Amino acid sequence: MDFIRFFQTKGKVRPSYLLLGGIGVSAGFTAIMTIMVSDMDNSSYQLVARWLSGNIWGTSWHQLKELIPYLLVLIPILFTKANVLDLLLLGEETSLALGVKVERERRILLIVPVALAASCVSASEGISFIGLVRPHIARRYIGARHHMLIPTSMLIGGLLLLIADTIGRSLFQPIEIPVGIVIFVLAAPYFLYLLRKQIER
Repeated sequence: MDFIRFFQTKGKVRPSYLLLGGIGVSAGFTAIMTIMVSDMDNSSYQLVARWLSGNIWGTSWHQLKELIPYLLVLIPILFTKANVLDLLLLGEETSLALGVKVERERRILLIVPVALAASCVSASEGISFIGLVRPHIARRYIGARHHMLIPTSMLIGGLLLLIADTIGRSLFQPIEIPVGIVIFVLAAPYFLYLLRKQIER
């Protein structure tokens, strides 16, 4: 697949390239969308701006019903890879020695989360940072074993979304702040704290 090859060096998927590449692609698409909506009338522009900032105001049960088939297929696949994720934490050479087909598993573990994120964005729009900080919060409390980390991370993500939506709707009445902005304000300092700790190691 061409988009996977873009993030490969010598035939191997590099997570650091994938992360930086994803940030760059996201910034590029955001810039393109901003240019495309610059000529819209005020009401249409406000609608798009809310979508870009991330909110769940327009989400209905109909959209959630459309999301369920994707979750029923993709989440079980993710859970079956919990042991593989544990082994990958040991390093590439150790994982290979233990029989893990590292490159194949990395491709699967790239495609499945991207498909999950895309399906969720179609229902709730783009809510930044929640997917970045929730696994780190979960890891602090239950450790790095993925059979517990994955469901705990999902629960923490849902809880963060609920708290942020409640704050956005009630704290600044009569103004309602999109949940994506509230998540950014709450999660960005913690994410910067994690980066600082990583640099200090």
